[in-house]
Amino acid sequence: MAGSISRRYANWIAAHSKAVVFAVIVLTVVVAAGAALGGAGSSGVGQFEIDSPETEAQEFVQNNYGDDDGVVAQIVVRNESGDVLTRESLLEGLYLQREVRDDENLNATLSGQGMVGIENVVATAAVHADSESGQPPTGTPSLDRQIAALEGLDQAAFEQLLAQVLDPNAELPGEQDPYAFLPRSYDPGDTSAEARLTLLLQVDDSGPDENPQAAYDAQVEIADLLDQRFEDAFVFGQGIQDDASTRAIGDSFAIITPFALALIVFVLGITYRDLLDILLAFVGIAVVMAWLSGIMGWLAIPMNVILIAVPFLLIGLSIDYALHVVMRYREARRGTLDVQNGDGSSLSVRAAMALGFGSVVLALAAATVSTGVGFFSNIVSPLPAIQDFAVLSAGGIFATFVAFGVFLPALKVEVDSFVENRLGRSRDKPAFGVESGLAHTVLERLGALTTRAPVAIVVVALLLAAGGGYGATTIDTEFNEADFLPRDAPDWAGYLPGPLEPDTYTIADDFEYLSDNFRLRGEGGQSQILIRGDVTDGAVLAAMDDAGTGVDPDSAIQLRPGGTAAIEGPHTVIRAVADDDEAFAALVDQYDTDGDGLPDENVAEVYAALFDADEQAVSEVLSRDEDGTVTSVRLLLSVRSSESAQTIAEDTRTFATQIERGAVDASGGAAEITAVATGGTVTTAVIQDALLETLIEAFAVTLVVILLFLTALFRVRYGSWSLGPVALLPVVVALAWLLGAMSVLGVSFNSETAVITSLAIGLGVDYSIHASERFMAERERAGSLASALNRTITGTGGALLASAATTAAAFGVLAFALSPPLQRFGIVTGLAIIFAFVAVVTMLPGLLVVRERSLPD
Repeated sequence: MAGSISRRYANWIAAHSKAVVFAVIVLTVVVAAGAALGGAGSSGVGQFEIDSPETEAQEFVQNNYGDDDGVVAQIVVRNESGDVLTRESLLEGLYLQREVRDDENLNATLSGQGMVGIENVVATAAVHADSESGQPPTGTPSLDRQIAALEGLDQAAFEQLLAQVLDPNAELPGEQDPYAFLPRSYDPGDTSAEARLTLLLQVDDSGPDENPQAAYDAQVEIADLLDQRFEDAFVFGQGIQDDASTRAIGDSFAIITPFALALIVFVLGITYRDLLDILLAFVGIAVVMAWLSGIMGWLAIPMNVILIAVPFLLIGLSIDYALHVVMRYREARRGTLDVQNGDGSSLSVRAAMALGFGSVVLALAAATVSTGVGFFSNIVSPLPAIQDFAVLSAGGIFATFVAFGVFLPALKVEVDSFVENRLGRSRDKPAFGVESGLAHTVLERLGALTTRAPVAIVVVALLLAAGGGYGATTIDTEFNEADFLPRDAPDWAGYLPGPLEPDTYTIADDFEYLSDNFRLRGEGGQSQILIRGDVTDGAVLAAMDDAGTGVDPDSAIQLRPGGTAAIEGPHTVIRAVADDDEAFAALVDQYDTDGDGLPDENVAEVYAALFDADEQAVSEVLSRDEDGTVTSVRLLLSVRSSESAQTIAEDTRTFATQIERGAVDASGGAAEITAVATGGTVTTAVIQDALLETLIEAFAVTLVVILLFLTALFRVRYGSWSLGPVALLPVVVALAWLLGAMSVLGVSFNSETAVITSLAIGLGVDYSIHASERFMAERERAGSLASALNRTITGTGGALLASAATTAAAFGVLAFALSPPLQRFGIVTGLAIIFAFVAVVTMLPGLLVVRERSLPD
């Protein structure tokens, strides 16, 4: 029955080719018009809502504490074999600040003091020293005055001043701590350092859904000015990251695109051996991409990183569908397709399309429905981005069938008829892998091997899958910001001609150096702990203070010079305010029973006085209600951002637990508090873990849905309950191989790469259905199992080989990209395609042979 329907459908397409071509073009224009609507912009994984203690605490922080002011970038000047605290080096830093201030456009992006570093601390001290006999300045002295004071010092006076500034016990003018601008390895009191830090404070004038692009552009310009003044220095900020990533992607595609296109044309040229058929395949792909853009526009689907796999999945399916349609048509045209009504004689264009397309359209439809429904089943996910992935994947897969199961056969009938009838050129071409040639020989021998040793092949495949499954248990699942930063090009790239030679990228090394040696400013360089409960118990302050002295040096939490944790909280604010406010210091001393500079009694009274003394500073670490009652404590922890989000989250949780236990122990159980790790990096880890879990569940649901569909399909078609599981098992095995290879290659399995592995499912199911359908059709006609297997592997296997070679070559070259996400995409995509093909042409035939031999006669 199904075969009759497919033949009638193919006959109708061939007979009404002009009308079909016209109708699809009109429909494509209507669907593609949705792209003009602009979609719904873009969204990130950070916008997903996950119910967890960490995200709830983050929401509390956002509602009860002030937002961070503006944009912060960091400037590092280093001399790893020398000293960056010389008078000349500090003056160069001040000259740079003046140059930035003198530039109207750059100055407009600065906030407050604009740039502040140890050069400003030393210069401010010089201004105060110069004014000892007169009136000392109030507030921060002007930049010109700082430069003049530092220029006025001779070398001896400068060295004496620097020693005073860096004395751990010194009381300095101004509010800046010089140690905040020195590296982690700095020895307090030393007058030399191999690196120093300057903060670049900028205005964030962007809207709620926009980037402060002016500030980002200014960072790039300031980096150029910095390079002109220092031999070894860099700026790190979001603008620098965006600029490097954009240039790296541009350089990558400039290098890779010519090679990818050459590979595609080369492989398709070998496969099709006909330029016109190659062009028709690209026309079909263009139709699919037009539909994809239109669907996103009409349904207002926002772009996000999860959707990156969809167009590549569709391109892979498109190439595969096109090859199957064209190769079956060629087999029918030359009379080598041994199906009903085929007698070995050459057929006309329309008759060949009706016959060849009719023999493959059911497999195309089955692959479309199984993969489309399988991916669409992810619509049940609670995450909006997974729902969008489900809708767009299913819509795109349907569009692929429209392009190659409706449009391409009709278009090829019209084109081939025109070329033969009007131009007098034959369009009778051989099918790849079916007739003599290297591919045919290899595939034929593979078929013979499968017939002789099916059990051995299946066992080897399963053993490799078991190894892959074990590797999957050890695979890294962490999410690390450093993994997305461009890396410098390999040495071979330096031999490319001028236009193709890439830039130099040191941002990944700069990020690692900055993260390991300094406190990275901004959300990415901080985690937080929210403490609620009996926060005015003196034991809580003591617990926070004690926890900061016991941090493991290998922890993701940064340490200050001297070994204490780089943490800001009410205990640090109390000590800082007490240093400048004698009245407040006296109050603290009154209630400090152990001499550690923190109150042990009447903490609520001290907090109230602290708000009166410096409300701006204390509001960053304490929240209170309208009655003035303190409701929570926030700790700000500087972390090494080069560590993964999961590592930072775990170390922050450990620190929070230590505070909880310390407060309970110090109070004898009287202090009841909860300390919850939170902050941007911590919630990113929570979201990434939840997203990965959801993706794994979604893929499991996809496989189950596909299994049910294939089982029902083959039961209806051939009366077999076992053929569906047999067809799906190679797909699962290929997925296990892929995970094992990722583990060996050190490619993380996170929310980014998990989506890419959907290619292994989508293409694997497609390949498996085509091979299974061809085998069953050939088995009904062939006189022997070996003959049916041979015709399946050389016929459909030839199309699969061409498809896999084309898509693996096209996407695999991305492994040579300068952008790590593109590299990972190329590696995972290429392996997914190769493994799917290998599993279908080796394990599937073996399973089919074992299945048939085990069936009762």
